[in-house]
Formats: sequence, structure tokens, C-alpha cells
Amino acid sequence: MAPPAPCPSPRFRLPDWQTSSYLLSTNAERQRDASHQIRQEARVLRNETNNQTIWDEHDNRTRLAERIDTVSRWKEMLDKCLTDLDAEIDALAQMKESAEQNLQAKNLPLDVAIECLTLRESRRDIDVVKDPVEEELHKEVEVIEATKKALQQKISQAFEKLFLLQEARQRLNSDHRGKMETLDIDRGCLSLNLTSPNISLKINPTRVPNGSTSLQQWDDFSRFNKDHGEAEMKKAIELREAIALTIAETNNELEAQRVATEFAFRKRLREMEKLYSELKWQEKNTLEEIAELHEDIRHLEEDLRRKLQNLKLCHTRLEARTYRPSVELCRDQAQYGLTDEVHQLEATIAALKQKLAQAQDALDALYKHLARLQADIACKANSMLLDTKCMDTRRKLTVPAEKFVPEVDTFTRTTNRTLSPLKTCQLELA
Repeated sequence: MAPPAPCPSPRFRLPDWQTSSYLLSTNAERQRDASHQIRQEARVLRNETNNQTIWDEHDNRTRLAERIDTVSRWKEMLDKCLTDLDAEIDALAQMKESAEQNLQAKNLPLDVAIECLTLRESRRDIDVVKDPVEEELHKEVEVIEATKKALQQKISQAFEKLFLLQEARQRLNSDHRGKMETLDIDRGCLSLNLTSPNISLKINPTRVPNGSTSLQQWDDFSRFNKDHGEAEMKKAIELREAIALTIAETNNELEAQRVATEFAFRKRLREMEKLYSELKWQEKNTLEEIAELHEDIRHLEEDLRRKLQNLKLCHTRLEARTYRPSVELCRDQAQYGLTDEVHQLEATIAALKQKLAQAQDALDALYKHLARLQADIACKANSMLLDTKCMDTRRKLTVPAEKFVPEVDTFTRTTNRTLSPLKTCQLELA
């Protein structure tokens, strides 16, 4: 079957053809004008945006540089503050250690004072007296306890202040690390450019991260840390000065009390030596008196024996004369003389016996007083020996421990010199 014949094309009129050509030309010109306008606007936009981008990048680079300078200045201030804080921590720690050493050193004078008080408890009888030495020793113990309390208080304050300094240092160190990280980041940002290989588009880079702070808050935070650290350092310096003053004052007080106590010891020893010499002199005189009284008693007894012999003689004569015969038994002068002699002898014997009894009583009294003298001399010797031991013990306060050697009395091996009363009493005790 044959295909159908094609339909004939429509025929346009000439005016339509002319209108179509005119419209095409007009539209072409209008499209070119619009394109030209767009091109001009694009060029202006490109120029404006290029300039804006360049200036924005320049301004932000400048801001980054300024920010780096600001952070660097804060970092340097924090560096200096940390350095000063470390130095102050070391200085305060050394001062605290010095105070602890001084506190430890107070144990020796306290032990010495207590040892002296304990030694003096061995005094006997009347020598157990509350004298100036005992008062000074008790006062010394009180002074040492007070100095230890003051030093312990300063040590506790130093410990607390070191804790606060460490806390301030930790805050400063944390702030300093943040500044260091910030500088690394901002310097890295400043070093980036359009040709850097590690630049890329990020998801929502303009977001505000949680925990962001304002510039004023940032500045206030670092300023607070710096001011807080400086304030703690100022207080630490004042505390160090107070500790040094306390150490000096306590040492001066203890030294003054040591001098006062040893002066009291020396004065008391001089008093006891003087009294000991007086007692020894009294003992010597008493022994001499006893010896003389013994001699006189011996003479009295001899005289009494002789008088008894004389009385026996008179009695015998009188008795014999009673046997005279008759008138010869007269009371003649011989009778009267013998009778008077008997009476005289009896009176003499009575007087001698009375005097002998008195001498015996006096001798007993002398022996009793001699015993009291010798007992008191022994007490004084014991007291002087104890105080001498105390003085020797107190040498530990002025002589270094490695050089301290208790004094050894060598006077017992010396024969060509006069011994002092103190050495004499020590020799007698030995």
C-alpha cells in the first residue's frame, strides 16, 4: 500500500516574515545589552569583592598579629609571675625548714633545763630550797615552751601559705599553658595563606563554641590570676619576715634566759662555796675545841683523883686521931686543920665533879653540833657537786655536740696546789 502524500507547508505573509526578522534583531540587541550590563556589574563586583576580601584578610591578619602580641605580653607577665612565685615558694620553704630546725634545736635546751631540775631534786635536807637558780630554771622551761609554741605557729602558717602559693601557681600555670596553646594556634593561623596545602572548607565554622568568653572576661581572668599570685607572694614575703623575726626573737630570749640562769648558778655556787668554807672553818674550830675540852676533862679527872687521894689521907688522919687516949683526944689546931681540909676537899671534889659534868655536857653538845656541822657540810658539798654537774651539762648549749666532752676532774692527781672549797668537797665525797 502506498504511503500517504505529505501535507503542503503553511505559507506566511511577507509582513510576518519582516516582523520575525525585526524581533530577532531587537531581541539580540536587548540580550547583548543585558549581557553587557551583567558583565559590567560582574567586573565591578569582582573588583569590589576582591578588594574587600584582600582588606578583610589584611585586617584579620593584623588582628591576629595584634592578638598574638597581646597574648604574648600576658604570657610574659605570667612567665615573670610564675618565676617570682617559684622563687618565693623556694624562699618560704627554706624559711619554714629553718624554723623547723630552730624548733628541733629547742629540744636540747629543754632537755638540759629538765635535767638540771632533776639533778637538783637530789639535794638533801635544808638545801632543798626554792632558790633563784630553781626559779630561773623554771622560767627557762617556760621560755622554751613559749618559743616552741611561737615557732610551731609560724611553721603552721608557712605550711598553709605554701599550700595557697601552690594553688596560685597551679592557676597561673594553667593560664600560662592556655596562653601557650593559644599562641601556637594563632601563629599557625597567621602563617596560613591562599597557597597553604592544609586549608579547606569546614562545617559551620562561624559557630560559637560552648564555654566561649568575652574579651573582658578573658582579660579579667588573667588579671585576677596575676593579681592573686602577686597578693599571695606579698603575704608570703610578710610571713617570711615574720618567721625570721620570730626566730631571732626566740633565740635572743632563750640566750638571755640562758645567761640569766647560768649567772644564777655561778652566784649560787659562790654563796655555797663561801658558806662551805665557813662551815669547814667552824668544823675545824669545833674539832680543836673538842680536843682541848678532852684535855681539860682529862685534867679534871686527874685532879679529881688526886683530890680523892687527899681526902682519903685526911679521912685516915682524922680517923687515926680518934684513937688518941683520954685527955689527948682534944680538938687541937691539927684537928681543926684536918677538919677544915676535909670540908675544903669535899667542896673541891663537888666543884670538880660539877665542872666535870658540865664539861661532859659541853663535850656532848660539841659532838652533836659537830655532827650537825658535818651533815650540813655534806649537804653543801652534795649541792655544790650537783650544781657543778648542772653547769657542766649546760655546756652542751654552747659547745657543738661533736666537740662536747664532759669535764673530768683531775684535781685528785694534783698534790702541789691548794684546792678550792668546791674541789675539796668533791674530793671528800669521792
